[in-house]
Amino acid sequence: MSLLQLLILITAALAVCLCSAFKPLSKLRLPFMLGFSIIVLFWLQPALPIRGLDFWLPVGTLLLVLGSWGLTAAPEERGLRRNLRPLLIIVGLVLVLGFTRLLGVKGILTPSRPPQLWLIGIAMVMLAGLYLFTARIKSVSRILLGVSVAGLILLFVVLKFPALTQVVSSTLRSLTGQSASTASPFDIRWLGFSYVAFRLIHTLRDRQSGRLPGVTLEEFFIFILFFPAFTAGPIDRIERFLKDLRSETALSAENLGQAGSRLLLGTIKKFILADLLAMMALNATNAAQLHSAGWAWVLLYAYTFQIFFDFSGYTDIAIGLGGIMGVRLPENFKHPYLQTNLTQFWNNWHMTLTQWFRVYFFNPLTRVLRLAKNPAPMWVVLLVTQLATFVLIGLWHGITLNFIAWGLWHGLGLFLQNRYSDRARPLTTWLTERPRLNVVSRGFSTLLTFHYVALGWVWFALPSLDLSLKTFARLFGGG
Repeated sequence: MSLLQLLILITAALAVCLCSAFKPLSKLRLPFMLGFSIIVLFWLQPALPIRGLDFWLPVGTLLLVLGSWGLTAAPEERGLRRNLRPLLIIVGLVLVLGFTRLLGVKGILTPSRPPQLWLIGIAMVMLAGLYLFTARIKSVSRILLGVSVAGLILLFVVLKFPALTQVVSSTLRSLTGQSASTASPFDIRWLGFSYVAFRLIHTLRDRQSGRLPGVTLEEFFIFILFFPAFTAGPIDRIERFLKDLRSETALSAENLGQAGSRLLLGTIKKFILADLLAMMALNATNAAQLHSAGWAWVLLYAYTFQIFFDFSGYTDIAIGLGGIMGVRLPENFKHPYLQTNLTQFWNNWHMTLTQWFRVYFFNPLTRVLRLAKNPAPMWVVLLVTQLATFVLIGLWHGITLNFIAWGLWHGLGLFLQNRYSDRARPLTTWLTERPRLNVVSRGFSTLLTFHYVALGWVWFALPSLDLSLKTFARLFGGG
């Protein structure tokens, strides 16, 4: 995202805000949210070397969202009269974007020139047909919902596993008449798919358990594609999101001031601090050229703060944009580097991601292991669940050995910290009775936690185990 793109997104958010402020325009609030989210879906999609793919991937997102809504919506929510307006907005906007092809330029609201209009027309007929098909479904079995979740996970694996992505790229190049010999995993970059998949799995799983509230087609699309949080989170819950979406938003100087402050803070973090640190942060190029432990630590510290300012800056921007429109997105970062142990770090770093994995993976896996016919000891259950959870979080970023190593690093660290905390309770009680010693102890714990997390970023920042191990050696004076 550039500063110009951010200014345009702020303008879009202000347009929605004005609809809320003036009663005659209040009925346009949700259509504007939906329309802007669809336009941003195409507009921010990066250009790709495979012909037409940067247009078809956003169309694929629309089909996935529509199909998931059809599987999760209650029968009374699927009526055509109730959902005709959002359906026309979706189809109409895609067709309008397609018609920009006739202007003969590279791309106006799309990264490249859109495909031929007859192909886009067929895709929109398929989208409308998918709606009509799902609208006729009387009941959805738990098995079908489970298969849908598995399908999303499989698609995620294909996109995150470089070898599979390259096979798909080669196939698509052959279908479009391009050279398959130049195929690369970087040919397929699906904007926002990771976060879309999380939100869709959340709604499908909650539908399985009977917790999903009633939601219209318009509300569902806005929740999944909400443009402030579409590309980088935070990961909201639909029941919380709907409360804000359905409430009457009052335009006030206080609300706008708070939203503006978050936008300003996020802009400073992302476009000043993170971008400055990125020039000296640890990466594959400078890691291969390290010759001293001192410089290695400088690069590592730079990366440690760069990734924080970059990610938390995006979150501040998302929260600010959402606040302008009356949607209070959840917090995602709360002083994570000032925490005294690894558990507290993960309770304050990318909080919505860790909460998602806790609800949909860690807790269910723990229950299964504890309720087994011959349950393992609690410490074994804890070790298995924490390692599995953080390996999955690592794989979510990319299916590589380095991300697995990063997951194991944090999973093992959490397990050891948990075991130590249990045994150190008498010492903790003793320290709380001695304020000065307690301050020193907390300071030491904070520094230890910070450096454990910082060293873990070596696995995250670098592309190979070999280079990561060499960097560790250089950090501690070897190599």
